[in-house]
Parts: sequence; structure tokens; C-alpha cells
Amino acid sequence: METMTESGYLPGNPTEDEMKQLAKSERMAVHISNVANLMLFGAKVYASAESRSLAVIASTLDSFLDLLSGLILWFTSHAMRKPNHYRYPIGKKRMQPVGIIVFASVMATLGLQILLESGRQFVSKTGPEMDKHEEKWMIAIMVSVTAVKFLLMVYCRKFKNEIVRAYAQDHFFDVITNSVGLITAVLAVRYAWWIDPSGAVIIALYTINTWARTVLENVWSLIGRTAPPEFLAKLTYLIWNHHEEIEHIDTVRAYTFGSNYFVEVDIVLPEDMSLRKAHNIGETLQEKLELLPEVERAFVHIDFEFSHRPEHKSKV
Repeated sequence: METMTESGYLPGNPTEDEMKQLAKSERMAVHISNVANLMLFGAKVYASAESRSLAVIASTLDSFLDLLSGLILWFTSHAMRKPNHYRYPIGKKRMQPVGIIVFASVMATLGLQILLESGRQFVSKTGPEMDKHEEKWMIAIMVSVTAVKFLLMVYCRKFKNEIVRAYAQDHFFDVITNSVGLITAVLAVRYAWWIDPSGAVIIALYTINTWARTVLENVWSLIGRTAPPEFLAKLTYLIWNHHEEIEHIDTVRAYTFGSNYFVEVDIVLPEDMSLRKAHNIGETLQEKLELLPEVERAFVHIDFEFSHRPEHKSKV
């Protein structure tokens, strides 16, 4: 913040060319994930047919929903790259959390379906049956799929884009479910039938818990939740040191708007200051605030005193 106050720009801020290259890399990560999900789904269908394990089938259904959810996230990312300032004056940033909420809701629904099927298998007391050849094929496929998913998770976690990070979370989730599905399927064949539906229950509960938390996080970002105190303190420091003639900071407000924040600031300037100078101070402050990567838009209100009641009141 001190460097930004003195120099007027954010240190380490990427250039326009770097931003374009980053966007290209993010699109590549999405395409690679979608192609990998399609290929791995085919491999896991074969493993499910060979093993007839409910835990492996649950993992395969997860891969099918990966394809569906991937389509949702691809559409969201594609729509955000084509802004229409006449129909969407403030942009399409909120499409990002909306897409992730739809994605997470589909995944949580899968978990509920697996729970129901596990209960049916517990009642019927049935488990997977396979010979040594089928078991070897199932193990080879599931281990390969898990390894590929782990590499994709590491690759996607390098990006800060929320959609790409949603893919990273999904890949990590697949590593967990594939591992649990493989272990419980093998143990069920070799030791006891009930291990397989138990593994499916673990996968289902993990699915529901993980994606329910993801839904809640993105719901908060849509309803305008306030920024944490440390971020507001950072904004206040930046505002107070912006110009020597700022006499008072009346309001500093930041709230979620999609994955970033909207910032509202009220500052007090001398009442005899010219409009030109006051406007320049406010405009440069707005530009400085919008340099912060967390800030989507900043609004600066200029006044000559701070004893009045707030201009904006929430409607009941």
C-alpha cells in the first residue's frame, strides 16, 4: 500500500500482454480438463462393467457429471468473455459464481443418489464379484485415472481464475473418490461384501459436504457480503494517504459482487475547493482503488462536511 500510494500503481501488476497470455492459459486449462474428463469417463465405464462395484460405479457417475458440469463452466467462461455493455452495464462477473453454484448443485445431487443406492445394496446384501483378470483390469484403469486427475489438479491450481480453480477442486475430488472406490472394491471382493456399499456411502457424504460448502461460499459472494476488516483497513490507509487535502473519511464500504468487491467511499474536501480540483482528486482515487485486484468497481463520493445523515438508505 505504501508503494502504491507513492507511485500511483500496483507493484507487480501484470501488463496487458501478460493478462492476454494468462487468459489464453486459463482457456487451455478448461479445454484440457474437458477432454480428459471425456476420455477418463470412457475408461471408468469399462472398469464399472468389469467390476460391478457400487463404489466404482459411483466414481463413474461422478465422471459423467464432470462432463455435464464442465459444459456448464465452459458456457459460463465463454459468456463472460463477450461483454454486452448495453444489456449488462456492469458486466457479467456474477455469471462466475452462478455457474459454480449450478456445478456444485449437480455434484451434490449425485451424492444423494449414491446414498440411496448404497442403502438398497445394504438391504439386498450384495457386493461386487469379479475374477482375477477383471480385477487386474479394474485396478489398472482406476490407478491410471487417479494419476491423470492428480496431474490435472496440480496444473489447474496454478491459476487464480475461479472457474479454473473449480476444475482443480473437482479433479482433487476425483482423486479422493477414485482412491476410495478402488480400495473398497478390492477389499469387498477379497474380504466382505459390505465394504463396497460402505465405500460408496463415504464417497456420497464427501460429495455432499464438499459441494454444499462450495454452494454456500458462492451464495455469500452473490448477496453482497461485506469485505473482511483487514481489507477495509487496507482501503482506508490507501484513501487517507491519497491526497493531503482529504480532511475526513466518512465511509469506507466494500461488499462482494461475484468474485470481487464493489467499493463505496465518502471523503470530505474543503468546501471552497474548485470543482476541477475536487473532481481530479476523486477520479484519481477511484482509479487507484480499481487497480487493486480484489476491486471490480469503486465509487467515490465527495462532500464538504460529514455531520449529515447518510444519503443512501436501505429500502425495507
